[in-house]
Amino acid sequence: MGPANGDQFTTDTKAVVELFTSQGCAQCPPAEALLAELGQHSNIVTLAYHVDYWDFMGWTDDFGSREYSDRQRAYNKRWGASRIFTPQMVINGHQGLVGSREDEVRRAIASAQLSVPITLDKTGDTLKVVIPPEPSVDDASVWAVTYIPSIVTPIGGGENEGQSLPFHYVVTDREHLGYWTSTEGAEFEISLSSHSAHGLGVAILLQDDRNDLPGTILAAASYAP
Repeated sequence: MGPANGDQFTTDTKAVVELFTSQGCAQCPPAEALLAELGQHSNIVTLAYHVDYWDFMGWTDDFGSREYSDRQRAYNKRWGASRIFTPQMVINGHQGLVGSREDEVRRAIASAQLSVPITLDKTGDTLKVVIPPEPSVDDASVWAVTYIPSIVTPIGGGENEGQSLPFHYVVTDREHLGYWTSTEGAEFEISLSSHSAHGLGVAILLQDDRNDLPGTILAAASYAP
């Protein structure tokens, strides 16, 4: 069964853009606006991870998580980078940029590509994920990342106090679905009943995780009701 009316699929993906951001960061709104625009492209998967290390400024981010701060630290550790900052955009898991530098971000996306396709098929409340084999790359992990497509939040403290700001593709959960092998591929089924009830989307990432550190993203797709 194909998509129902209103369903949005991104499967012919060339780039995954992960934004590390915070509601309490004054430099983040321009990067948030750029992420919102990039997310309208049919070949880009966009995700916003809200970190918790800005909370000390007087505003606890509604979506901030130590887990997402640690994901950003893990990227930097894998790259040998010395510090974390917001807003940071990570392109396909291997290139980190200042998220408000639009020209640099667009240049990185223009040259981006992914190695493996993903097929999504929705039947009722079930999303079937098919990732074919690709012998030219190494085995990798498969993740389902749940996100809120769009929300407006009043900010009561921190550097953005007094503003009501729009946020997009806000990550709310990450689930490790299993492993993909380059010789056999992988298939998974995801129940969308809880996602649909709350208007949540889900992105599928195939990522080269090594020594518990995230690396290059090999494939990506997303679904939103």
